[in-house]
Amino acid sequence: MTAKVLTRRVVLGGITAALSAGVTGAAFPAARRGFFARHRLPVGVQAYTVAEAVGRDPVAAFARLAAIGFREVELPGLLRRTPAELRAAADAAGLRIAALHLGAAGGPGNSGLDIASSADRISTCLSTLGADAAILSMMPLPAGFRPATGERYTVALARAIGQAGPDHWRRTADLLNRAAAALRPSGMVVGYHNHNVEFADMGGNTTGFDLLVRETEAGAVFFELDAGWVATAGRDPVRTVSSLRGRVRWMHVKDVAADTRANTALETSPVEVGGGTIDWARLLPVAYRAGVRHFFVEQEPPFRLERFASLERSYAYLANLA
Repeated sequence: MTAKVLTRRVVLGGITAALSAGVTGAAFPAARRGFFARHRLPVGVQAYTVAEAVGRDPVAAFARLAAIGFREVELPGLLRRTPAELRAAADAAGLRIAALHLGAAGGPGNSGLDIASSADRISTCLSTLGADAAILSMMPLPAGFRPATGERYTVALARAIGQAGPDHWRRTADLLNRAAAALRPSGMVVGYHNHNVEFADMGGNTTGFDLLVRETEAGAVFFELDAGWVATAGRDPVRTVSSLRGRVRWMHVKDVAADTRANTALETSPVEVGGGTIDWARLLPVAYRAGVRHFFVEQEPPFRLERFASLERSYAYLANLA
């Protein structure tokens, strides 16, 4: 314990002496500080990765996330807890809840709350959590959607979305616009989180994602870019986030393994951040310039490590990324 205190005093004393001597910031090059420290941003986490643990015991789960180093969390839903319970657990751990995912039609553990719920219900929930953003977690399911016998759910959904055509994305954009208009007086913002099905070509070199960007109101509806799903769709996350300058506020920091097959059918090969194909040293600064201020680590199953251990590995990589 004494050694740690002395080391910290030596470091602080050295910095103080340097500043007193008139040494400028050039003596401590910014490039030698990590991306998050350089921009004074917390490393965030999407609680979906450990949703079962959070739902079972939010106090213990949030404490574990804080012990790893996370300071900001995004909720995948209320996880059968009240907003007050989740806020109290986050406060106890020193975490800030920044955003809440909502479905298009209710969602597990959300007590019927969805993106089309009344503005009063959504804003009250967000205010209690301490959050300011309601993010549509996924496009609505097409009317009458049902997998065929023996058809994998992900394949069936991609098929149904393709059959629904451009009008399905226009209806989704309208849903987002209406939610944003309703929540604007309360100061809450609305966003959309992508998967990879949005990037399927619908003909004419147009995708569902293109329509969402085009048909939603700039300055009212923003995007949460999931870098892992963008890469899985065979797209370059750097180019994609650059194209959203001024429209993107959040990013899911998700990596994909080298054996991931490019597709738009909700199938991916997950890996801890830094262990996959995405060039984070290149992507994060571009995302910041585009407007991203909240970066949430997320990993899809299956996991090769215990889930909190996977988050530890991802956090360590990002904390040391120049």
